[in-house]
Amino acid sequence: MADHYRILGITKNASKSEIKDAFRKLAVQFHPDKHAQSSKSAKDAVTLKFKQVSEAYEVLIDDRKRAAYNLSRYSSGGSNNFYNNNNSSYNAGYYRRGGTYYRPPPSSSSGANRFATNLDAVFRYMTTRSFLLHLAFAGILLGGTVVIDMSGEALWKMQNPGVFNLKKSFEEAMKSIERNREED
Repeated sequence: MADHYRILGITKNASKSEIKDAFRKLAVQFHPDKHAQSSKSAKDAVTLKFKQVSEAYEVLIDDRKRAAYNLSRYSSGGSNNFYNNNNSSYNAGYYRRGGTYYRPPPSSSSGANRFATNLDAVFRYMTTRSFLLHLAFAGILLGGTVVIDMSGEALWKMQNPGVFNLKKSFEEAMKSIERNREED
């Protein structure tokens, strides 16, 4: 495993700005376009060095990748690669699919265990950021629909005030018809 700190010429405690400055300096120095007129072997060496500098920068500038790199570099024993270390007690009992670790399903097949596992999965999904954002968006849409519906009804009532008094108007109309019949 390459020593990314040594490649960039920085200490383990270097800040992001120090990492960025070291990368820019080395990227300009080892950029393949700058050595286009060099011999093939010199170009290959410079390209390799530029790739190493780029990889070191990519790992050290991202906090998660840097933490994983530091953990794998300074951990005692085990594999040099943190993500593929199957002997580590950190991921014991878990398996990896893609970039995520998963807990294996329980070995017993009782209905209660399956229900608890499924319920646990549902609760974990319901607390994810994407689910909560979708839920908030749906709530906003529903609230907006209710407000628009209520305001539309209020506007309709304001524009048509006599329509809601139809029962009263109908009764008055019936009384006037009866009065007219009595007069005739």
